[in-house]
Amino acid sequence: MYKVLLINGSPHERGCTAEALSEMIKIFKEEGVETELIQVGDKPVRGCISCRSCRKTGKCVFDDLVNEAAQKLEKADGLVIGSPVYFSSPNGTLLSFLDRLFYSTRFSKQMKVGAAVVSCRRGGNTATFDALNKYFTISSMPVASSSYWNQVHGFTADDVKRDLEGLQTVRNLARNMTFMIKAIKDAAEKYGLPELERGAQTNFHDGK
Repeated sequence: MYKVLLINGSPHERGCTAEALSEMIKIFKEEGVETELIQVGDKPVRGCISCRSCRKTGKCVFDDLVNEAAQKLEKADGLVIGSPVYFSSPNGTLLSFLDRLFYSTRFSKQMKVGAAVVSCRRGGNTATFDALNKYFTISSMPVASSSYWNQVHGFTADDVKRDLEGLQTVRNLARNMTFMIKAIKDAAEKYGLPELERGAQTNFHDGK
């Protein structure tokens, strides 16, 4: 069984971001992929304080939604992060959530497929898209692409329903993501995962 975890960074459970994620969930179900949606944007999530307690315990010192989501992410084959755009960046609550989720979890995320979905009225979408993708690319997670940037436009959920190209884009994203998940799992069973070196950490540049 394949599973994708979806994160809604919007405070609105039935808003624009939710509309885009729901469109993806329809495709995942058609493709035989199990899904679970976590609502983050309306939760009181504080930021990381760099206490490094997670290095000893394997979980964040603040025992809230982050630790709950971590258990689900460990079992998932893919992760979709959805965010509204307020000031040309992801929702602040979502950023706090993701910083702690990715920093505190010690399990390997290698080859879990990641995808970012952005909802905006008009602008700031590509900057938000870029910020979200960086969580994947620092974690050895392949990033799924689509037929356009993964974004929907509108001020309300009804507006998004009229964004036919945006909805088409996220449907294609879900199909591409499903293919990648299945192909990676098949390849991992045949050949194993790529070697991932660890240990070297450069904290300076000597300039020579």
